Amino acid sequence: MSSLLSKGLSLYTLKNVLALHVLVDYFGSRKLHQITNGTTLTSTVFQSTGNAPGTSGYINITDLKGGKVGFGTSDNDGKLDAVYVKSVQEIPYNISILQISQPLNSAEAEAPTAEPSKLNLTEILSKQGCKAFSDLLIATGADATFSETIDGGLTVFCPTDSVIKGFMPKYKNLTAAQKTSLMLYHGIPEYEPLQSLKSSNGIVNTLATDGANKYDFTVQNDGDDVTLKTKVNTATITGTLKDEEPLIVYKIDKVLMPRELFKAEEVAEAPKSSKSKSKSKHKEEDAYAPSPSDEDPADQAADNNGVAGLDGRRLVLAVLSMCIGVLLM
Repeated sequence: MSSLLSKGLSLYTLKNVLALHVLVDYFGSRKLHQITNGTTLTSTVFQSTGNAPGTSGYINITDLKGGKVGFGTSDNDGKLDAVYVKSVQEIPYNISILQISQPLNSAEAEAPTAEPSKLNLTEILSKQGCKAFSDLLIATGADATFSETIDGGLTVFCPTDSVIKGFMPKYKNLTAAQKTSLMLYHGIPEYEPLQSLKSSNGIVNTLATDGANKYDFTVQNDGDDVTLKTKVNTATITGTLKDEEPLIVYKIDKVLMPRELFKAEEVAEAPKSSKSKSKSKHKEEDAYAPSPSDEDPADQAADNNGVAGLDGRRLVLAVLSMCIGVLLM
């Protein structure tokens, strides 16, 4: 690779050159030696990006004498710069890694490439309903870390203005260093489109991760939704505000609360008073006590006869007492 590095190409030009070395078709060692008519043109990632003028992103692969295979770009006047050395790794019809003798030369791929316009994260957030979050990034100085990370890939989870407003009482209780860590907790140093998040559930590190201070959370699918679960709370991605590689910004419905800064929120039900329990118990007993209309008719008749018999005996005793009294007189 020294011949390529010695050219002093910019990072963005090097991306084009490397993309020229990735074919969009499968070529294993066997296929290389069985090319129809001994030569073929195949497309590369450089061609598929749309950055390659005309067909300059195509590679010429040709079988040579002595069992050799040559490689050259289509805009190189038919010159084959490199030859096949060996197969490094092959997973048939999925991917193969082939070693070649030297990098492929291409005037088009090596042409100066303009640096893409700088992405102003705080400006993007302010225009997309996340001005409160943007203001906190600036106030804590965390915006500098976010901006420095963009070129290498950055995913931002932004609570909306109304969410930040409701969270401010808790935010004000944090120290300056804790506020900065909280802001950094809302960024991942990788470009993670939604489909990638859905297919790679699990624990992720954040911009706040620092040695023993994990500051991580878990990405999980919840049906069609993607949730971000900390040890304290769970937020849901509700929309995509910006997706322009290497930056993607999501809108979330809660501020992510790391366990390093907050305790798990618990909502305990207040115990009932003994008085209310007593009332409840009486009500429960009343509820289970049958009403007279619910009793068996035979039982009611037996009860009535018992009362009538008792009253009759009392009447007889009263009459006898009167008779005895008269006789004694």
